[in-house]
Amino acid sequence: MKIIILGAGQVGGTLAEILVSENNDITVVDTNAERLRELQDKFDLRVINGHGSYPNVLRDAGAQDADLLVAVTSSDETNMIACQVAYSLFNTPNKIARIRSPEFLAERERLFLNEALPVDNLIAPEQLVTEYIYRLIQYPGALQVVDFAQGKVGLVAIKAYYGGPLVGNALSSLRDHMPGIDTRVAAIFRQDRPIRPQGTTIIEADDEVFFVAASGHIKAVMSELQRVESDYKRIMIVGGGHVGAGLAKRLEKNYSVKLIEHNLKRAEQLSELLEETIVFCGDAADQELLIEEHIEQVDVFIAVTNQDEANIMSAMLAKKLGAKKTMVLIQRSAYVDLVQGGSIDVAISPQQATISALLTHVRRADIVNVHSLRRGAAEAIEAIAHGDSDTSKVVGRQVGELKLPPGTTVGALVRGDEVIIGHNQTVIEQNDHVILFLVDKKFIPEVERLFQPGPFFL
Repeated sequence: MKIIILGAGQVGGTLAEILVSENNDITVVDTNAERLRELQDKFDLRVINGHGSYPNVLRDAGAQDADLLVAVTSSDETNMIACQVAYSLFNTPNKIARIRSPEFLAERERLFLNEALPVDNLIAPEQLVTEYIYRLIQYPGALQVVDFAQGKVGLVAIKAYYGGPLVGNALSSLRDHMPGIDTRVAAIFRQDRPIRPQGTTIIEADDEVFFVAASGHIKAVMSELQRVESDYKRIMIVGGGHVGAGLAKRLEKNYSVKLIEHNLKRAEQLSELLEETIVFCGDAADQELLIEEHIEQVDVFIAVTNQDEANIMSAMLAKKLGAKKTMVLIQRSAYVDLVQGGSIDVAISPQQATISALLTHVRRADIVNVHSLRRGAAEAIEAIAHGDSDTSKVVGRQVGELKLPPGTTVGALVRGDEVIIGHNQTVIEQNDHVILFLVDKKFIPEVERLFQPGPFFL
């Protein structure tokens, strides 16, 4: 596939790295010549130095015969105009734009149409991160929660703790503990290394366990793997930007929410925008302020400013003063592995959320959902099975018969409204939504080929 990526920042660079490794023809456009040289030295791709929305730059990049344009520059306006130019001058068939401004997103239904602004798929990072954090709050104790099949199925990552009912026991005993609930452990990571889950696999304390279950069964499965945590009630948010404000708006009806914003004018705006959230103007690294606001009673402290260091330090202080859980937004991917697991319970990467959304629109075959996991090393996908037993490598076959790449697990199938956990004897039918987990994303092309029907399928 020939793909043009506008913007060589963290998202553009990471996306280029992923797609180059999957044998795509990649061209990256940016105004930063030094950043382009870095990418060209590391990866087999073309670079163009220039403004991504300029017709001559897009022409030089090959927009006239590109399959896909991905506009992820730091400017919403540049991303939108680039899609317009690609559509009007070069008839580029697929165009994706990253849009951050809520002012544009509020009018998305009327704005992003071929007769207005021809953007085929919209990526809104702040909304993705807000939704991501909201799901974590719904499932206390989870490290990651992602949805498939319009919320019917969840893939959840949790850490197995000492004292959990299954620690020291084999996976096969999970069914004995929960005879009425079906689930599938998709992967286990022990000391950052993947272990193939089998019935005889013994779960150890500190294992990172990924399991798949119908959404209504997630909390019951979690209770078997770790100590049950009470539902969160009191939440403190630091940072009144798009993510902080959106999250407070989403939570304030069902939770007791406090928000700390250091800018007085912005704090005043938020106090008018938010109905039930208590807004403070102050510094979240101010120990006296946290103590005055009873930080020891806070169930979750969530730092989402645009400064990684401020988020990390304020969360560490909050944890020291008694906050039960801490979540921080971290822009620099190198920081994520460094901080998670100590005073920081969950580190959230907006880049990974954006990459997941982008990959959903880039994958071949009929792949309708992609989630990048474990800082991009692993991936979970939702693929639709097409064809019949003559034209498809999956339809009409048992899960145990599939020629899956190493470290690939079928977690579940969704057939209409029915969720079917993917055991070896489960037979895949036409139009099933198949949820797969891959511990190594390099095998994605093999999975895509597996789900592409043969040439005689009409």
